[in-house]
Amino acid sequence: MNECEELEFNEDDAIRYILDFIPQEDRKGLNKEKIQFVLDAIYDYYESEGLIQEDTAEEASIDEEQMLNFVRKEAEEEQLEISDEQIQLILEGEFEYGVSIGIYEPED
Repeated sequence: MNECEELEFNEDDAIRYILDFIPQEDRKGLNKEKIQFVLDAIYDYYESEGLIQEDTAEEASIDEEQMLNFVRKEAEEEQLEISDEQIQLILEGEFEYGVSIGIYEPED
């Protein structure tokens, strides 16, 4: 990819991708609003950890357990009914979406 090209995260595309990523049996109670909430919480986590900087494209190491705990806490504060397993699946789906559009590097 050309370094000048800007990678763009499209939330609508991400939500569709995540819904397709999550197995049907794990979607019970999930909807677009819950996925959107988790995506917003992921962004809040990145921001709180100083991982979002507009002028750089440096790789960052993400503590997945810490991010899950952050999202869970946000969900609890909003009294959002979502399981840890569903949060984890959304996190995994968001990562896979990011890989598919070139924002993230695939894991080895």
